[in-house]
Amino acid sequence: MSRLRCMLRGIDIRICIVLLIAIPVFMFGIYLHGQKITYFLRPLWGSPPKPFHEIPHYYNENVTMERLCHLHGWKVRESPRRVFDAVLFNNEIDILALRWNELSPYVTQFVLLESNSTFTSLPKPLLFAGNRHQFKFVEPRLTYGMIGGRFKKGENPFVEEAYQRVALDQLLRIAGIEEDDLLTMSDVDEIPSGHTINLLRWCDDIPPVIHLQLRNYLYSFEYHVDNKSWRASVHRYKPGKTRYAHYRQSDIILSDSGWHCSFCFRYVSEFIFKMKAYSHTDRVRFPHYLNPKRIQDVICKGADLFDMLPEEYTFKEIIGKMGPIPHSYSAVHLPAYLLNNAEKYKYLLPGNCRRESG
Repeated sequence: MSRLRCMLRGIDIRICIVLLIAIPVFMFGIYLHGQKITYFLRPLWGSPPKPFHEIPHYYNENVTMERLCHLHGWKVRESPRRVFDAVLFNNEIDILALRWNELSPYVTQFVLLESNSTFTSLPKPLLFAGNRHQFKFVEPRLTYGMIGGRFKKGENPFVEEAYQRVALDQLLRIAGIEEDDLLTMSDVDEIPSGHTINLLRWCDDIPPVIHLQLRNYLYSFEYHVDNKSWRASVHRYKPGKTRYAHYRQSDIILSDSGWHCSFCFRYVSEFIFKMKAYSHTDRVRFPHYLNPKRIQDVICKGADLFDMLPEEYTFKEIIGKMGPIPHSYSAVHLPAYLLNNAEKYKYLLPGNCRRESG
């Protein structure tokens, strides 16, 4: 006891009080903002992916296809390749309408697979099946499939996602895809422009696999994030080799090839559903993230639904993208179907951030 008294005499009581306050506050700060700290320090522990070889993209409606192919270093074909557009469907009815109307003049067969389970094993209704009447214009060219979910609680969501993508491979074979047909691989909200697909179906000597650089938007076409979306790809189909996937499969990318409109929903309830349903469900770290009023406020501010820092590899890029996305009031070079039906889809256009409750 005498030794303890000696030790205590040597410690300033003020230091003890500071430590008793500071340590819990520090630990609570780590709990709240640990993810942000990790993302901010990413340049110290993460390496950027290998840069793509970017092909310049030439297009004007008054330039012939022969000339456009020549500008890209390719030759024009005597007849176009067949095109298969394949997607896994979750709940993006409006965005699917934009996509299929944009691509309809150029696609031979639309292939869609939906499940009664989300990637996170939550049950979900078959929304496409219930709204199929809205897509009568593609019905003669539609191969539709439904796959039952496995509902394995606690499983990594990417396992269920991979399981559904394998099923989509099988559905493509049922749809009649053959060697050298073009196959687009992208999520529903990753929309290739129609003239891009038309170029690739008419030109010879295009790469076997080419990624599409898309303009990246969040919540609507009012919030232009950057031009770095790259996961969409087009493949010259090879039986036994081509597999439907959503990762990098080539080092070649075609510039300015369409639009990626992420979390572009009409109803707040759709935002909540996707936040709980998609593969990155771990980003919903706190229950209040799903509060409808908070979600509406975040949308109108152009802030991040998950309160995350930008996923970049240099401090310059991270700092440059911190904070809300600047508003854009340009509606130039957007899907024609969107502009022709602006009243119906006004929530996707600049100046219309308010969402319906749903």
